[in-house]
Amino acid sequence: MSHKQQLVILGATGSIGLSTLDVVAKNSDLFDVFALTAGQNAKKMAELCIKHSPLYAVMATQSAAEELSLHLKGTACQTLIMHSQQAMSDLCAHPDVDIVMSAIVGAAGLLPTLSAVEAGKKVLLANKESLVMSGQLFIDKVKKHKATLLPIDSEHNAIFQCLPHSLQNAQSDKNLQDNGVSKILLTGSGGPFLTRDISTLKDVTVSEAVAHPNWSMGQKISVDSATMMNKGLEFIEAKWLFNCNSDDIDVVIHPQSIIHSMVQYHDGSILAQMGNPDMRTPIAHALAFPKRIDAGVKSLNFSDICDFSFTKPDFTRYPNLQLAIDACSAGQGATTTVNAANEIAVAAFLKGKIGFTDIYKINAQTLESAQYTNVQSLDEILQCDELARLSATQFINKVAH
Repeated sequence: MSHKQQLVILGATGSIGLSTLDVVAKNSDLFDVFALTAGQNAKKMAELCIKHSPLYAVMATQSAAEELSLHLKGTACQTLIMHSQQAMSDLCAHPDVDIVMSAIVGAAGLLPTLSAVEAGKKVLLANKESLVMSGQLFIDKVKKHKATLLPIDSEHNAIFQCLPHSLQNAQSDKNLQDNGVSKILLTGSGGPFLTRDISTLKDVTVSEAVAHPNWSMGQKISVDSATMMNKGLEFIEAKWLFNCNSDDIDVVIHPQSIIHSMVQYHDGSILAQMGNPDMRTPIAHALAFPKRIDAGVKSLNFSDICDFSFTKPDFTRYPNLQLAIDACSAGQGATTTVNAANEIAVAAFLKGKIGFTDIYKINAQTLESAQYTNVQSLDEILQCDELARLSATQFINKVAH
């Protein structure tokens, strides 16, 4: 009998984590759940432990771990409960682990993901902030430790699938142009406010902002999709994943979310990866790569598709997208800063402290006031991140409702 791949899921209670567990359950002959990690959602984690029987479960804090213990008391579950970011990092580097799904939202996912990379694991990257925060350092570690890096975001997974085999390796120094590629076409739906009167965006409510028309996602990512900062972060991530420059990437609005992204070649060909908007497809692709497994996703029925449209992004509607693209050209300090500011600003919006259009104002003010210089080491990156959060918080306090 062949060895089952041992899997750690960082962010198991989130939408990507749950979708990963669904794919794993459909392919239980290939994968075992070694460990699950989560932030504070002890009740959901207890359900997952009972259903999937991981050897370990890690919560972000001691109080959450204690709550998980209470939920599991009296059950047959034998999962060992731990807490802290260090415990997450240690499990990602465990010698018995084969695959790490990095699906923690935000900067909190960086250190455990780097731990997996440094241990030479197969890393499935859904935490785009890891590359946005630490691009060159992250890629250098992938190369040094011979880790396997596979993108999970539907757009980056689509690009990966459309690239020639010679470029499907983050350890490679090969560039797009020398391998026949002229452009990466990064698609985005435009979110829920694609046609809304721009003058009314200041009045957007939280419930409106988190109601994505095509994808089921967590609140933070849904807001980022509404502002298109999510696409901006994906733009930065694509630069590092595919060893290219800002000029090599174009963003294309595609409201139907059927084409997940495209690669344009020198000969005029454009390859597109298509499918229903379901994250289980890229998850299954990366879990089994280079093989294909059942993801539980229905194939497209082209006779049902009545609309297929594309347009350029309007940067007056999506100033956060322009801000992120500009930060990508400016360098690591700028991308680390804008990511940190955005996390703080979105959290403030979700709590009702600031308005929807204030998110951009906070991000822009934080980036403009940043004093970053040469940001290269992990300590410098983390300090830059911390300073940006403090600065963003100060700007929020000035405009808070």
